[in-house]
Amino acid sequence: MFVPIHDRNPLKSIQYQYVTVTLIILNVAIYVLLQVLPMSLANEGTAAFALIPAEFIQRNPLMDSEIIIPAGTFPVPERFTLVSYMFLHGNFIHLAGNMLFLWVFGDNVEDAMGHVRFLMFYTMCGIFAGVVHIWAMPHSTTPLIGASGAVSGIITAYLMLHPKVKTWVLAFWWIPLRISAAWALGFWAGLQVFNAIASSGNNVAWWAHVGGLVSGALLILFMRRPGVRLFDKTQGGS
Repeated sequence: MFVPIHDRNPLKSIQYQYVTVTLIILNVAIYVLLQVLPMSLANEGTAAFALIPAEFIQRNPLMDSEIIIPAGTFPVPERFTLVSYMFLHGNFIHLAGNMLFLWVFGDNVEDAMGHVRFLMFYTMCGIFAGVVHIWAMPHSTTPLIGASGAVSGIITAYLMLHPKVKTWVLAFWWIPLRISAAWALGFWAGLQVFNAIASSGNNVAWWAHVGGLVSGALLILFMRRPGVRLFDKTQGGS
């Protein structure tokens, strides 16, 4: 398992990755609000804003006598949860992992698209990841939360843009290595597909990751700026 630390891949078209940083700030702020501050709203927030396949596919889940809405929550349209789930995280490790991938690789994908299209790209990857998760587990009552689906889209986009860029990673969580993005992110992406096919009954939404990977690969084809080449040979700085 590779944990990204840093890539030396300068921006070319934008001055700063404003959308990437804003998304990170927003995710952290929501985590602090729901999980850290006194009188935590974690249970209520998850119940209201998480994506729950079994509820989503029902036409009017709030009227179903078998669905229990925890006290203190308020009804949220199920369609909205396809977006809101992306901004919830179960614990600090969950949050930190997603935000680290977003920080290291999001800026160059944003650079390749521009601010507005990058925000659209991120949102669409997250939505498609949620849809694939619902398709794979339509009867699940386990809440889906986290930015992993949207971040997975960024990973495949980066792979298709800058596969040769050298990236510093922690192998097995503690061994520093400098390897190409193709090796680091390609291994990560392959592991998600393998786990989605091989695993069952655990708490990791592998199919949401796969949905994000596929959507990122498709969207980068036509959402990148004119003139931005795929599979460039840039290796980045030292």
